[in-house]
Amino acid sequence: MPAGSASSRTRTRGRSGPGAGSRTRGGGDRLVGIDLARCLALLGMMATHVLDARTPGGDVSASHWLASGRASALFAVLAGVSIALVSGRGTPVVGGQRLRVSAALVVRAVLVGAIGLLLGTLDTGIAVILTYYAVLFVLALPFLGLTARPLLAVAVAWVAAAPVVSHLARPELPPRQFDSPEPEQLLEPGRLVAELLFTGYYPAVPWVAYLLLGLAIGRADLRSRRVAAVLVVNGAVAAVGATLLSRALTSSRFDWTELDAVAGGMYGQTPTDNGWRWLLVVVPHSTTPFDLVQTGGSAALVVGLCLLVAGAARDLSPVVERALQVLVGAGAMTLTLFVLHVVMRTDAVWPPEEPSTYAWHVLVALWIGSVYAALGRRGPLETVVGWLPGKIRGRSSG
Repeated sequence: MPAGSASSRTRTRGRSGPGAGSRTRGGGDRLVGIDLARCLALLGMMATHVLDARTPGGDVSASHWLASGRASALFAVLAGVSIALVSGRGTPVVGGQRLRVSAALVVRAVLVGAIGLLLGTLDTGIAVILTYYAVLFVLALPFLGLTARPLLAVAVAWVAAAPVVSHLARPELPPRQFDSPEPEQLLEPGRLVAELLFTGYYPAVPWVAYLLLGLAIGRADLRSRRVAAVLVVNGAVAAVGATLLSRALTSSRFDWTELDAVAGGMYGQTPTDNGWRWLLVVVPHSTTPFDLVQTGGSAALVVGLCLLVAGAARDLSPVVERALQVLVGAGAMTLTLFVLHVVMRTDAVWPPEEPSTYAWHVLVALWIGSVYAALGRRGPLETVVGWLPGKIRGRSSG
């Protein structure tokens, strides 16, 4: 989940090429637009955890319609962007540097996964994404050498094939035990792996599609207005097109009651005992081809818009760009703030079923993020999780 756990801090040393983050015009060592997108993803995830999913009349609430499925998908896409930024940006790292980046990602995955397992022990009612997220880091390794076009091609194929593979595989696997993986599941590694890859709330195998999309985006020139505009247009077309096509295909295969019952989300996957028709729906957390395209397109749209906003701020003046960076500082430390948000959802800290507390979650996150950004400091967990991977990778690699 929090994409800050795959850091996009791209330190440069005045050079470009494999393993070096290229310091481009108007530059600094962060991409403010990516931090803005991370901030929005964090606020969206908080909304799905705190605000009511249904209105008093029984309809899906506006906040749930907007954020459910989309916020977590945006985090996964941004994880891919971050991995691209630390693996050479437009020119993928090769040779020894690729081995170092790969080793650093594995170490980061272990650390983030451990945090996720610990959070899973808290009684919050939240399906914690971090352990699944850690698995995505490892699954990214075979694709580090690809450039943008091949990554997009693989992503398209993955969207079509992974839900089918999941549909065929899940009946043969142990059922999910928990919404969030917990340390005790380490005693049953086979069941845990099945849950992380296929049967869990955020199944990593289908979610690789988001990672591939993010890697492709991160391989592009993220300071180019043309790239941002392409993301906005193509993302909107994909999201709207997938939704309309899904509705057309499901209108004759489902009745309204069936679709309304699952409109709030499907907890990771579709039923496997009622034919293939469920792969046609576009429902949050269903991981169907239509859901993956709709949420992936939405993520690309948000990233493009955030890059355009950051570009406009950069053009106005460095002061405006810096002010925006402080305003969205939460996006640079989403791992720390996500963990804090989960802890705040425990009974000992805050009533977990009180929608009015959402404003406090937002204010706390934005305030802490702005203070750290103003001071030029990394978040505490970002520092801890990033230290050893940074040493392994070598700072010049991003």
